[in-house]
Amino acid sequence: MGLNDPGQYDEEQLSYAAWLHWSTLLGFLTLIGTFIAYVFGILPARIPLEHLPQVWNLPADEYLKVTGMPKGWAWIGMLGSGDLASFLGIAILSGCSVFCILAVMPVYAKRRDWIYLVLCVLEIVILVSAASGLISGKH
Repeated sequence: MGLNDPGQYDEEQLSYAAWLHWSTLLGFLTLIGTFIAYVFGILPARIPLEHLPQVWNLPADEYLKVTGMPKGWAWIGMLGSGDLASFLGIAILSGCSVFCILAVMPVYAKRRDWIYLVLCVLEIVILVSAASGLISGKH
């Protein structure tokens, strides 16, 4: 039996792997596409490329103030800007584990494997809370 023999893997392993494959591919392609759109000016930048050397050494708070860049999740409303569009690919890649866990939950539910199902729910709650900033410690 080799690594490519699907008979040696459990249903949740195959589901997790498939979602991991496709979500990381989507995130990677999104990064490439948004980078190309930024570099070639297809999407206009909020901060022109030639001004970046003047601000990229600033502390984060000062950078945000000087450039008028958004804080937190406000970038979602600015995906039309070339320098913020790449955040979408980063968000997809950051969320890959959530997609994968969501994909295996029906397998656990079908098996009535309640402990794993509850662990999946708790893990998603923790990951989403962390991504939202609820458990960052900064208020």
